[in-house]
Amino acid sequence: MKKLHKIALVSGMFLMSFSACKKEDLNLKPTNDVTATEVYATPKGYSEALIKLYASFGLTSASGSSASEIGGIDPGFADFLRLFWTSQELTTDEAVCAWNDIGIPELNRSTWATDNVFLRGLYSRSMIQITFVNEFLRESTPEKLAERGITGNDAADIQKYRAEARFLRAYQYWVLMDGFGNPPFVTEENTIGKVAPKQITRAELFKYVESELLAIEADLAEPRSVYGRADKGADWALLARLYLNAEVYTGTPKYTEAVTYSSKVINAGYALKSNYQDLFNTSNTENNQEAILTINYDGMKGSNFGGTTFLINAALNPDMNPASYGVPNGAWVGNRTRQNLPALFPDTEGNLDKRGVFFGSKPTVDDINTFTDGLAVTKFKNVNAQGVPAPSLDGTLSSLDFPIFRLAEQYLIYGEAVTRGGAGGTTAQALAYVNALRTRAYGNASGNVTSISTNFFIDERARELYWEGHRRTDLIRYGRFTGGNYLWPFKGGEQAGRAIDETRNIFPIPAADLIANPNLVQNPGY
Repeated sequence: MKKLHKIALVSGMFLMSFSACKKEDLNLKPTNDVTATEVYATPKGYSEALIKLYASFGLTSASGSSASEIGGIDPGFADFLRLFWTSQELTTDEAVCAWNDIGIPELNRSTWATDNVFLRGLYSRSMIQITFVNEFLRESTPEKLAERGITGNDAADIQKYRAEARFLRAYQYWVLMDGFGNPPFVTEENTIGKVAPKQITRAELFKYVESELLAIEADLAEPRSVYGRADKGADWALLARLYLNAEVYTGTPKYTEAVTYSSKVINAGYALKSNYQDLFNTSNTENNQEAILTINYDGMKGSNFGGTTFLINAALNPDMNPASYGVPNGAWVGNRTRQNLPALFPDTEGNLDKRGVFFGSKPTVDDINTFTDGLAVTKFKNVNAQGVPAPSLDGTLSSLDFPIFRLAEQYLIYGEAVTRGGAGGTTAQALAYVNALRTRAYGNASGNVTSISTNFFIDERARELYWEGHRRTDLIRYGRFTGGNYLWPFKGGEQAGRAIDETRNIFPIPAADLIANPNLVQNPGY
């Protein structure tokens, strides 16, 4: 498998050639001296522009960690993965943060409001990345290529780039649909700067994302073509995830479709990595047939305090020997888990589920601001399988890539969809997929199960996918995120946890964007 160059290599002028947008408005025209005519004058310009679209997932700006493309938030917090992870994990039973930065205590306690800076940051980050894609698509039409004398194989390559760009936009619209429900909506067809974007309903956005993913499938590369770039496998993986949650998004289940598209991924030549821990150290770039799409990081050339730099450092304190995690000058004393997660990893007669990697002696969280209340999660490491540190600027930044999609998730989508009535699959096959994951986890068949049910999968997904940005979505699908039938420490603001209103199943449209865009209506309950 070929590998996409580390995204940091394009962190110079070109990366931000469209990045001077100052607000969330998707129609804002970038303001700088580099014109589209210059950027897109050659086929090479188009390939560099595509790399920029991927780079925007892993960098906050072209000038380093001290600047950001989005306003209203500390640049150190403005990385996509850091914002997405915060929304998906700190709001659940899987994580809690000791810091008191504005916005974090409210996420810890399920009491966020319309001005929460981290939710606004995620909303803005997704929207500006959509803006970048829209600009790329406007400049890569057949008419534009003809104007610039780009023909033949070069034009055919750019058609494939367009499919990748549309995938990246569909993914960001999925993030907005999942988190915010009813965001503003604009594509390359809209005239820049004339009219504020109109709002789209969640059900309408579902149809759009689905239609985009289906439309681009034929133009995407075959699965496993280039590491770190979207191909047919990524397309099918997002469709499978979309269909698994279709009942939440639209009221209409699509579990048969979830079986169909997870099966496409499973049968496309991917394979589980033999050692679970090697998915989350820097050996994950070596013969990793489980990875479907990754965000690539470079600890020397990509200056960014989000991404896996955040996941590793925020989960450590100095007493945990941060050098052994490849960040000798790191350890930020922030994130750890609430007791619900480690409770899913019991020691059954010495047969350990090796996926559960925790540090500490007190799993119970009595005081959010005490880092040693709750176990630290040591899943992510900036070292290779032999413990050799990867390159790290200042001994803090991480070179660990992060999986957006991996095969194990597709096994679990298949299994859950089958138990929920999806046609085209079998319980026997679902059980085989589950036991493949559990055999890897235990190192033998001692943890294998003989039966599965729908409720089995909410716990098994936590064991396999914890801290990978799935938990909020999973809890909502199971009806456990809101209400009082499932509690965790400080849910709803109380130490023992309490019920929260179902309107919190989606986040609010940020107050600042409601003021800026009269076409927007706030989500119910905010």
